[in-house]
Amino acid sequence: MKQLSLDTLAQFLKEYVAAEPQRSGTENFWREPILASAPADDRFDILPEIAMDEHLLPNDLLETARSVLVFFIPFEKWLVKENKEGDRPCRNWGLAYVKTNDLIDRAGRAMGDLLRDAGFRSGLTPATHNFDEQKLMARWSHKHLAHLVGLGRFGTHCMLITPEGCCGRFGSLVTEAELGDNPLMNTPEACLLKAGKKCGKCIEKCPVGALEEAAFDRRKCWDRLNENHAVLDYFSDLPDTTDVCGKCVAMMPCSFTNPVKSQPGRTGKK
Repeated sequence: MKQLSLDTLAQFLKEYVAAEPQRSGTENFWREPILASAPADDRFDILPEIAMDEHLLPNDLLETARSVLVFFIPFEKWLVKENKEGDRPCRNWGLAYVKTNDLIDRAGRAMGDLLRDAGFRSGLTPATHNFDEQKLMARWSHKHLAHLVGLGRFGTHCMLITPEGCCGRFGSLVTEAELGDNPLMNTPEACLLKAGKKCGKCIEKCPVGALEEAAFDRRKCWDRLNENHAVLDYFSDLPDTTDVCGKCVAMMPCSFTNPVKSQPGRTGKK
């Protein structure tokens, strides 16, 4: 059994994502992915409180888990700009959602294979739709895991803002390998409004008024996502699970970066 470093896994994932357009014959929707890891310790015990009350813990996914690894695949800027216009998502936003979920599943399994070849077992879940449709919450929330490992901070729009912004998709896995504590965030907040600065642009942009400064109408948002698939003819060939909107993240101060990092008095690791 040999130890694999997070740097090795990060390089593997970067190369895997970079090769995806040629591999699958699709357009390049993605920028370079980022990763963070943390020991599978008691920091995750809070998941049933901050996420779904039935949220799984790392050792539920893999009894021998020693580390939690979370990665983020950010979207290309042209795609985000394209989705800014109008009150409905553009076709490419829906297509990127479908393609990225598939990419995340395959990339996660590929990293699991790499870890297995080094002698370490891993546990994974799907990129999305592993949630309770009544509570509208996931039993394995990649975003909450990303928050706990230091890959991002939640914004007013309830999306996670990473050093590469909030436009993209998350994946995660647990593994027996000891990858260490490797957070990427160096600010307590990454949302300008939560950091006491003037913003709230995501609240203004939500087409159904689901966002408030300290509240999120989850059902109103979910109904809109489903409606988009039902009314958009250019989504007709996409899976019924293409539940997308993205208006609250498109061309915002946090779309491609952590905007708080340059704000005075907002440095220092959490």
